[in-house]
Amino acid sequence: MFITVENLKKSYNTGKNKSEVLKGISITLEKGQTGVILGPSGSGKSTLMNIIGGVDRADSGSIYVDGLELTVLDDDKLTDYRRDSVGFIFQFYNLVPNLTITENIEVVSNISKAPLNIDTVLRAVGLEGKKRSFPRELSGGEQQRVAIARAIVKNPKLLLCDEPTGALDYETSRGVLSLLQKVNRDFGTSILMITHNTAIGNMANVVYKLRSGEIVETIRHEEAFPAERIEW
Repeated sequence: MFITVENLKKSYNTGKNKSEVLKGISITLEKGQTGVILGPSGSGKSTLMNIIGGVDRADSGSIYVDGLELTVLDDDKLTDYRRDSVGFIFQFYNLVPNLTITENIEVVSNISKAPLNIDTVLRAVGLEGKKRSFPRELSGGEQQRVAIARAIVKNPKLLLCDEPTGALDYETSRGVLSLLQKVNRDFGTSILMITHNTAIGNMANVVYKLRSGEIVETIRHEEAFPAERIEW
């Protein structure tokens, strides 16, 4: 199993109160699959993703990613894990405005151990003609494609997507989701995505429904639905 999360718990202290965010989460994802964590705002989706991504730590429980136990790693080893194994895609693109598209991708490529060829990545996301453009010259969908290219150029084992279509219109969203399926297919990258949009779950191999810090349902699909045919 590529990802194994067992009895994961996380809480935060806010003044005198203790808020339980994750209440014993257990999920699994096989290598090369796409998983969707589905739930409303405040359900614990981002906290779970941040812990799997090595950005935050759990209070208890265990997480294994490709055989590596994250919960026992020190800060330096977690940094190595984030750099070498994980690509992040967010709702807002976080591109550097005064760098070209190529330069935005090079920022990540230059610190990666075994990066993919930048031109190959740009072709994969359909932006080979925009390599000298600046972010302000691109549409929202194109900027998200740059963010995807920047995430996959490091050749990560795991791609974590936090509401990647949240700032996009319907047609552009379907294009971005189709691109993520293409990345999964062409590069063999395992993908874990969080969203509140139930329709997006149809493109996943497995859907984890999260509510109030607990998994309330797990749905496994024999075959993922093509993203370009998703309607909502």
